[in-house]
This record gives sequence, structure tokens and C-alpha cells, in this order.
Amino acid sequence: QVQLVESGGGSVQAGGSLRLSCRRSSHTYDSNCMGWFRQTPGKEREGVAVINTGDGRGYYADSVKGRFTISQDDAKNTAYLQMNSLKPEDTAMYYCAADTPPCTVTTLTMAYMYKGQGTQVTVAS
Repeated sequence: QVQLVESGGGSVQAGGSLRLSCRRSSHTYDSNCMGWFRQTPGKEREGVAVINTGDGRGYYADSVKGRFTISQDDAKNTAYLQMNSLKPEDTAMYYCAADTPPCTVTTLTMAYMYKGQGTQVTVAS
């Protein structure tokens, strides 16, 4: 069983930046896709980004392309989500998740193997 521990998040003005971190407790094949999805009350879960920790390739939802960057520190078993040019519509609870390759934002969001506790991101206009 893999545990995902998230950190980061908080409140920021529109146009600002935040960075989320997600550390997994062990390096397992079924957690080699790491990423985030987000959710707000009354709305469907929305995928954000995923990284294949095997080859370092990142994939993004159209809504965050060009603004968010996902990366990893393999030695630390940690994935990062750098969020720039934040908009009020980015406000949500962000959940780190992990899944088995192949890695896509959709499968990570809808069929993850592991999920973190979530961290709130609030962007004020």
C-alpha cells in the first residue's frame, strides 16, 4: 500500500503562483503515474496533470497547459506541480493521485490506485 502525502496550496491573488508537492511512501510500479486532479463542491472531478515517473513525461489538461508544470524528484519519490498565472477558476481542492502506467490525465482522475488527503487552493480575483 502506497501512501501519498501532500503539501503546498493556500490562498493567492489572481496571477500569482503556488507549488504543490506529493511524496509517495514507496516506489512501486502501480504508482508510477503521479499527478493531480481537482474538485469543487457540486462539480465533477477535473484532471489537472500527470507525470510518468519512469520517463519524466508530463501530460496536462487543456485548461492548465502553459500555466502549470509537473515535475519530479525521483530520489525523493516526490512529484511537484508548479502553478503559475493562477485564475479564480483554479480554486478547488487538489488531490494528488497515483496510478499504473500508461499515464493519462483521464485515467489518473477516474481510476487512480492511490489518493492523497487533498490540499485547498484558493485564488482571489
